[in-house]
Amino acid sequence: MSGPVHVALRRLALTNFRSYETFSLTLDAPLVAFVGENGAGKTNLLEAVSLLTAGRGLRRAPLGEIARKGSSGDWSVAAVVDGPQGETRIGVGHRPGETGRRIRIDGADARNSEQLLDYLRVLWLLPSMDGLFTGPAGDRRRFLDRFVLAVDPGHGRRVADLEKTLRARNRLLDGNGAPEFLDAVEAQLAPLAVAVCFARRETVALLAERVAAQASLGLPFPQAGISLDGPFEEEADACAAGDLEDRYRARLVETRRRDRAAGRTLDGPHRSDLKVHHLAKDMPAGLASTGEQKALLIGLVLAHAEVTAAMSGMTPLLLLDEVAAHLDPNRRAALFARLAELGPQVLMTGTDPLLFSALPRESEVFQVASGSVTPYSPG
Repeated sequence: MSGPVHVALRRLALTNFRSYETFSLTLDAPLVAFVGENGAGKTNLLEAVSLLTAGRGLRRAPLGEIARKGSSGDWSVAAVVDGPQGETRIGVGHRPGETGRRIRIDGADARNSEQLLDYLRVLWLLPSMDGLFTGPAGDRRRFLDRFVLAVDPGHGRRVADLEKTLRARNRLLDGNGAPEFLDAVEAQLAPLAVAVCFARRETVALLAERVAAQASLGLPFPQAGISLDGPFEEEADACAAGDLEDRYRARLVETRRRDRAAGRTLDGPHRSDLKVHHLAKDMPAGLASTGEQKALLIGLVLAHAEVTAAMSGMTPLLLLDEVAAHLDPNRRAALFARLAELGPQVLMTGTDPLLFSALPRESEVFQVASGSVTPYSPG
């Protein structure tokens, strides 16, 4: 049986994007590093690539705030991608006053951003995620939902619909809405909640399998135990999807007075948490050292890349921002070797070229400075 299709970004062009007035770059290597001082524009390049897929991009920035300062407010990202459809030209952009991105695929307007997932899946790891295990549960849910979206293109829409329906119920509760209106909203809410819950559960189960398999490779990244935690997940363990819908809808009716007093819906998958455990030390990931937490995150991202390739039939594009800064030389070398073995194209950033000295020979390293990107030349 053939493996996943290799997906690679071959050309990237930016116009009025962040610190770049006009910019284009051709890429040939599977592993690419961008090096330069803080503020040089390295992460801006990764952000541009992250906007070539469904979702809000790695910074989750409002579209109107992305345009280069002093410009007209228009911005665009154009790319040539080799993937399951052969060579594909993808363009995304925004104009002042518009509510969303303009998306074109091979010159035709896309129906929606989910259509981009037919051509590439983009995963990322950022320094802001270093506090994931000690931060609020909402951050971990978003982290997991990005994972789910990479293997299940419909998940983003389901999550958005769930959040919209929850807001509608909360407004009705706040305004003492009629019971029949609440009945109608809760009838919509229950199947959405169950669908989101089961999609997350499936992805967590797949990740757990890959993480366990990874442990046999002897990589210097600690093995993580992962699970979904919360009353809704406990109930999902005990019954089928149809029964869970009925139970949740009945509970929503029972808890209207309580939720009205609280000002929000207190039960459901929007209150769940992703639990990560450092198995070797038998402790929650949040209690591990900073370096161990980073290593746990990297292990999860590597496992997710494998799951994404297996489920989607295409290798993902990985964006790793400042990934090597807090790794010792042994872990850096092991990470680069594993990335080369897995086969996805990887775009990385760092401030010091020496951080990438262990990259395979066929890799590319670029110097980023003041909105320009040039091949790096030692000395």
